[in-house]
Amino acid sequence: MTRIIISDEMENEVVERIKQLGEVVYLPANLNEAIANADVLIVRSKTKVTAELLAHAHKLKIVARGGVGLDNVDVKACEARHINVLNTPGASANAVAELVLGHMFSCFRNIAKAHHQMKNKIWDKKSLTGQEIEGKTLGVIGYGRIGALVGKKASALGMKIISYNPPPRYEDEIVRFVGLDELLAHADVITLHVPSTPETKNMINSSTIAKMKKGVFIINTARGDIIDENALYEGCKSGKIAAAALDVFPQEPYTGKLLELDNVFFTPHLGAATKEAQGRIGDELVKLLKEAV
Repeated sequence: MTRIIISDEMENEVVERIKQLGEVVYLPANLNEAIANADVLIVRSKTKVTAELLAHAHKLKIVARGGVGLDNVDVKACEARHINVLNTPGASANAVAELVLGHMFSCFRNIAKAHHQMKNKIWDKKSLTGQEIEGKTLGVIGYGRIGALVGKKASALGMKIISYNPPPRYEDEIVRFVGLDELLAHADVITLHVPSTPETKNMINSSTIAKMKKGVFIINTARGDIIDENALYEGCKSGKIAAAALDVFPQEPYTGKLLELDNVFFTPHLGAATKEAQGRIGDELVKLLKEAV
């Protein structure tokens, strides 16, 4: 029987469906021991599939990630051991895109700040005057599945969509592609949708922030290390950046100094955390595993 290890938390319904494919060990106390005789390893974002971990896997055939991207999987190490790597890139796209819009509305209309003021019995309308989204320019850095979906939804709200994404890229009638400097100079809101690579690490830094419009909003639901934390802190503190909304962080759980600032808003990596997205992730995982096992 196929032995399947699920090392990160998943919806109970998804776990039950995967159990139909073989013997499942869910959230093992010692992953190094559990993986020793496993055929399949299923991860989300938390588990790091490194060469060191794979050294304990003597018969592993498949590493499957429920989610977008493979940042936490050493693909080369898997290839060297002839391990097939799978993921579910489209399953959570809509959930992430909707979270971006949620953060955008919250930043523009001070929704989170208003909530906390009222919870503390403060009624201060004057300090909460916001802005309207319609007519603003959205700069999308990375126009793939999620970036294009954000563009489509934001366009329906009356925003102008520009994007920096060298070819190959998704093309539609909504977006105008520009160079990075042009995007930084003209975007009222910048949303990030690129993977973590040596080229994208800290691409939002003191130099790129200096090229942005004063009062820009920045939203990151992609990967935490795309933004230089110190540069973002200084940009938000100085007012160059009106507000930032973050769902991802270089180290999670996040406990850094950005928590000190009133104009930085946080969610704990909720991008794919909807019942619908989890169901789609389960559907894709089961389909991929049925074909591969």
